[in-house]
Amino acid sequence: MSKLYVSNKDETPRLFANDFIEFFSKVHWTVPLIIYIPVVIYFLYVSYFNFGISLLNILFLFIAGILSWSLKEYLLHRFVFHYSPKTDFGKRIVYIFHGIHHAYPKDSLRLVMPPSVSIPLAVLFYFFYKFLLGAIAVNPFFAGVVTGYLMYDMTHYSIHHFAIKNKLFLKIKSHHMKHHYTDHNLGYGVSQPLWDFVFRTGFRK
Repeated sequence: MSKLYVSNKDETPRLFANDFIEFFSKVHWTVPLIIYIPVVIYFLYVSYFNFGISLLNILFLFIAGILSWSLKEYLLHRFVFHYSPKTDFGKRIVYIFHGIHHAYPKDSLRLVMPPSVSIPLAVLFYFFYKFLLGAIAVNPFFAGVVTGYLMYDMTHYSIHHFAIKNKLFLKIKSHHMKHHYTDHNLGYGVSQPLWDFVFRTGFRK
């Protein structure tokens, strides 16, 4: 089997000719934490103090939001990031969004989602869930969605760059490494393998 990457070093290849766009295509791994932890705190705060949602209901909706993100993570990774377009333009778009990560899996500046992409997506998801759940229940649920996203981004970065020895983390890391270095048509769950188990896209022992 031919190798599934171009370089396994921490290097950042140029992606855009325009310097302005190129600058915003790269992001330090701490940026999502700086942006979105206050968002989580805000939505949990208004859930309890502004809307008077009980702590039990906040916890339930918060966990439901995390699970909702984990399913989106799987579906986006499988059907959007690994979509195989026929046109050169389509191939370029897929490469920009995800293909470059497979070509340079240890590129530390293109591992977490840049705010130029994550913020518009977060706004769209918020209004979508507000339409489905209403103006009150959406608050703890959306806090869970954002927390799930942060768990995904931080887990993904840690898999590629941190030497964590926790047994559960090592299993998650092994699952994702197989996706990169064994078969990128399997193992679409990054922060956890739950949906790979459900949809039978995991790796056989």
